[in-house]
Amino acid sequence: MSAMYTNLLQPLDLGFTQLRNRVLMGSMHTGLEEDKQGLHKLAAFYEERAKGGVGLIVTGGFSPNLRGRLTPFSAEFSKPKHAQAHKVITESVHKYGGKIALQLLHAGRYAFHPLAQSASGMKAPIAKFTPSEMSPRQINKTIGAFANSAELAQLAGYDGIEIMGSEGYLINQFICKRTNMRYDEWGGSYEKRMRFPLEIVRSVRKAVGKDFIIIFRLSMLDLVEQGSTFEDVVLLAQKLEEAGVTIINTGIGWHEARIPTIATQVPRGAFTWVTEKVKPYVSIPVVTCNRINTPDEAEKILCSGQADMVSMARPFLADPEFVLKAERDQAQFINTCIGCNQACLDNAFNRKRASCLVNPRACYETEIVVQPATKKKKIAVVGAGPAGLSCATTLAQRGHDVDLIEKNDRIGGQFRLAMQIPGKEEFRETIRYFANQIDATGVNLLLDTEASFDNLSEYDEVVMASGVEPRKVTIDGIDNSEKVVDYQTLIREKTPVGEKVAIVGAGGIGVDIATMITEPEDNTLDDWLHEWGIDKEISHPGGLYPYPASLSEKTVWLLQRRPGRVGKGPGKTTGWIHKRTLEKRGVNLLGGVEYKKIDDQGLHIGLKGNEQLLDADKIVICAGQESVRPFENKWHELGDKLHVIGGADHAGELDAVRAIKQGVELAIRL
Repeated sequence: MSAMYTNLLQPLDLGFTQLRNRVLMGSMHTGLEEDKQGLHKLAAFYEERAKGGVGLIVTGGFSPNLRGRLTPFSAEFSKPKHAQAHKVITESVHKYGGKIALQLLHAGRYAFHPLAQSASGMKAPIAKFTPSEMSPRQINKTIGAFANSAELAQLAGYDGIEIMGSEGYLINQFICKRTNMRYDEWGGSYEKRMRFPLEIVRSVRKAVGKDFIIIFRLSMLDLVEQGSTFEDVVLLAQKLEEAGVTIINTGIGWHEARIPTIATQVPRGAFTWVTEKVKPYVSIPVVTCNRINTPDEAEKILCSGQADMVSMARPFLADPEFVLKAERDQAQFINTCIGCNQACLDNAFNRKRASCLVNPRACYETEIVVQPATKKKKIAVVGAGPAGLSCATTLAQRGHDVDLIEKNDRIGGQFRLAMQIPGKEEFRETIRYFANQIDATGVNLLLDTEASFDNLSEYDEVVMASGVEPRKVTIDGIDNSEKVVDYQTLIREKTPVGEKVAIVGAGGIGVDIATMITEPEDNTLDDWLHEWGIDKEISHPGGLYPYPASLSEKTVWLLQRRPGRVGKGPGKTTGWIHKRTLEKRGVNLLGGVEYKKIDDQGLHIGLKGNEQLLDADKIVICAGQESVRPFENKWHELGDKLHVIGGADHAGELDAVRAIKQGVELAIRL
């Protein structure tokens, strides 16, 4: 047992059962729930996490009935055949002493189908369909559906259920004035609005008996107008305890809230204070959540008494052995979640299977299998960026003799630049992880070394992961102006930019540069909460208060040739955060720009048929990347033993998801 994480690893006695530690693996929809062979793949996914030491796993959301599904083909858990099919999951988890709860989630007005229903017939801003208002009969049937699903979960071998009462789904829609305009026994006063979740809990407890875990995911901070007040949250928490809830889990923000809650821009443990405020008012265990990604952060939270358990979801995509490594005091070997959303939530919202940028095996446990090599080879990997690192360490893990050749004096490639962007500091964790993997797997790292074609021809296999460089753009005067700097040089050398900055290119890199330039010097958690208008006292409904725009003292223009929206950046679930941040800081977002020339006055542009001068002190070129391909004219001589991955294969946007996955998959094939 680790002496460092005594609170995290302490068992939790629930009376009728005991959890082996204070770690809850939070609910994540993986996309396997609907796959034809998905439950077997899901079983392998959860099995690895149970084997890795998680105290209590919560599944992705399953609807208790047809109309509660998120999409027409989303997962449902309402029939005996569902219970029978899910036994493969519960048996896989129990094999390693873990416990698992099935999350029951009714989408309400968030449903992407015409059968959507809610407390009132009000369309959600993020939905395509207007829900029908539920009749009293439909409400009672839905309560019965939750109880039925809970009873079936018990038959399937689940140790409990989690009732999804947060994030703006159906139960949340009944609780808040924002979405409940009823004047019958299910609406009006708060006592009537909270009747729906309480009746669900009472019916579930009656159906499953006393020796079954009921977790309620309570929205403690709605982050939307006309949400719950702190007094509302406390009253409901107390009533839920009386109704038979075993554990209260914290929910933060509705899906329609325009405030980031789990992206990498959110400070670590940014919402633990919410759970801390509620905890004294109930006697059952409470769980805190959101942007907790290291055992040190989790231990600090538990040691301070802010919560009884810590929920981490995506960290278990990144590393199924998170708890086991903490137990062994090997936290340095944990593959840390960087909160990027690029392979998990972005995939889920695009109806694809979720995975993980830093761990491509997540949700592919039965398909991406790393096994010892049948024949040991001597392999050169050129470039120690994300693609090269994932490939080299996986090759060495399989038993190959690997030389990792890097022309710079340190590893990391583009991640070393990314980690210097405010809000992307987590990227350094991936570099730390790979640095330790290099040592652990026996990769021979050659820094400050330029790859030589003659030397490469001596290897059995050659992996070219040489990365990217800034794309050169043609603008009259660009080569003769001291005002011009490319993004890599700016980040690496921390070039002074003055008070007025023009950024040429509004892709992900341009957005990052604009963020970095306008970032306040001192940005504490309280500063971040204030910038996003979050009321720590929760004295205003939903925990929001009006806040002034946090304008930057610098004048920044973010420019793109293409007409249309500017500054969104990549990422379906994070692009809006970047854009809103830039808008709040007063960055000028200009699309449809024609670049005329650069001179001592600044950058001359054409915009909507008019010529303008941007009197910039610095002009930063962020016009994309080009592949770096040393001695490409000789590649044909290497024949089939040459393999090109990452940025060297395709520059595009900085797609680390593709780069790391390519590295792992190639290593498995060689």
